[in-house]
Amino acid sequence: MLKKILFLAVFAITFVSCQFSETMVLNEDGSGRMSLAIDMSEMMAMMPTTDSTRVKTDTIMSFKSLFEEKKDSIAQLPEQEQKRLKLLENYQMRMVMDPETSEMSFDIFTEFKSVAEANNLMEGLNASDGLDVSPMGNKANPKEEKKAMPQPTGVRFSFEKNVFKRDAYIKDEKAFQNMLDSVQAVELFMDETMYSVKYTFPKKIKSISIENAEISADGKTVTFQKPFVAYMKNPDELDVEIILEEN
Repeated sequence: MLKKILFLAVFAITFVSCQFSETMVLNEDGSGRMSLAIDMSEMMAMMPTTDSTRVKTDTIMSFKSLFEEKKDSIAQLPEQEQKRLKLLENYQMRMVMDPETSEMSFDIFTEFKSVAEANNLMEGLNASDGLDVSPMGNKANPKEEKKAMPQPTGVRFSFEKNVFKRDAYIKDEKAFQNMLDSVQAVELFMDETMYSVKYTFPKKIKSISIENAEISADGKTVTFQKPFVAYMKNPDELDVEIILEEN
């Protein structure tokens, strides 16, 4: 996922800042909803007016439908990439563009039966490089066949016995170092870019391992954020353990 976000960041932050957010709502039985979003409204405000930016857009795209449409192209990808793309089948992406309010955002989300399924989003987005999807609403075009690219990092979520954990880790040291080199090239442009996290639980929060987190009045929602560059350099920046009250 970080590689995909970095691509968007380099594209947008060269001119203006954008913001990233990770949101999760958990139910008592472990099911819930997860969303990863990027807000590029500041970029939208500075974009030159063209036919594509004059059109107000608010659309939801199903990854499952997209993959069915492009199944012949996907079949030509390395087997490892095909398996990782399959992890995104239950996800959807909402694209919003409004020239009047200068709003532009992308939100990838899903409903899950177990929080472990949220790991699929982190795993699958890297594989989506195998397809070229235009944010302006054009159909996906297959890229040329390529070798499977190693993922620099991964994220594990767990929710057991009133304890929620988010644990990021480095999967491939060489790929991670390459990513760090890319971050250093644009670091000066990213000082205002933040990665925000918001988690809502079925019970009140008893304790949280991260500093400077804000808890809602009802005690069930926690929000915190870190500089995007800090997160890219050290995935553990957003690691957290949250313990809920028994009742």
